[in-house]
Amino acid sequence: MTDHLIAAEEQHLRSDNNRHPGVTMRRESRFGAGGVHCKEVGAECEVQVANGDDAVQTKQCDNLLTKGVDVLIVAPHNGQIAASIVEAAHRQGVPVISYDRLIRNADVDLYVSHQVVKIGQMQAQYALDHAAKGNYVLIGGSQTDNNALLLMDGQMNVLQPAIDRGDIKIVAKQFAREWLASEALRITEDALTKNNNDIQAIVASNDGTAGGAISALPPQLVGKVLVTGQDASLDAVQRIVEGKQTMTIYKPIQPLAFSAVDSAIKLARGEKIDAKDKINNGKNDVPSILQEPIVLDKNNVMQTVIKDGYHKLEDVYKNVPKDQWPQQ
Repeated sequence: MTDHLIAAEEQHLRSDNNRHPGVTMRRESRFGAGGVHCKEVGAECEVQVANGDDAVQTKQCDNLLTKGVDVLIVAPHNGQIAASIVEAAHRQGVPVISYDRLIRNADVDLYVSHQVVKIGQMQAQYALDHAAKGNYVLIGGSQTDNNALLLMDGQMNVLQPAIDRGDIKIVAKQFAREWLASEALRITEDALTKNNNDIQAIVASNDGTAGGAISALPPQLVGKVLVTGQDASLDAVQRIVEGKQTMTIYKPIQPLAFSAVDSAIKLARGEKIDAKDKINNGKNDVPSILQEPIVLDKNNVMQTVIKDGYHKLEDVYKNVPKDQWPQQ
């Protein structure tokens, strides 16, 4: 029999006795090179995408479990609802890896992600380093996403001393429903109105909310108000080289996906996993493998996303006059 790897907003792994296990993942975009790595280690990868629909994601996982997978890798849309997926998998003796986002209040076997609290700290520290005084707007992500809560915690860990000193003032602090750019636009517009456009920094938790916030800024403030982000999405990196967005956090996908695949294979074989960290999900301290994030701004675009092949030079700089492109 062949081993199976399945990807959905969850991921799942299946192996047979002496064969290499298979792995399953729910979101191909987050899986990156994981599918290639599965083939390298002799696992078969099946990817499924729920497109942000919790009911679809749950049904997909049920179908994967019916197929007899050995390990399920889940990138949950809603970390609370996905707890039922873990329960269903464990009833069949199938381990679950929570990928990228943490599944809450469940006996998750392993969490593979980036250092989320540190990302929030990096965003806030960058803001303070470049806008040490003034009015700040904080825009979080979806409150149903545990990562959004962790990011805000990290941001406030860094910002609170500056608030206490009176160096900065948080004039707005809200979560954007479903990480929607339109929500970030609304939050930013409201903050601008209430503060007569006197805003020095917008700590946006990801690039989508950063884009929404920037679209709310009047032209004279675009490029002058510091705006953070996360994910190094193409449109965000384009905004950075155009001088509209100040920074983002680059999270290389390959180490994350490779780690998930390698860990899934070990779980399928009953081998020990070297997880140095633990993250509490409301029920347990979940063994965790956390990758290191990277600050990206106009000064290191070439050395990060371009060098890694994450984005192409011509795509990133397409809105910049060619005589201003960096030399390769």
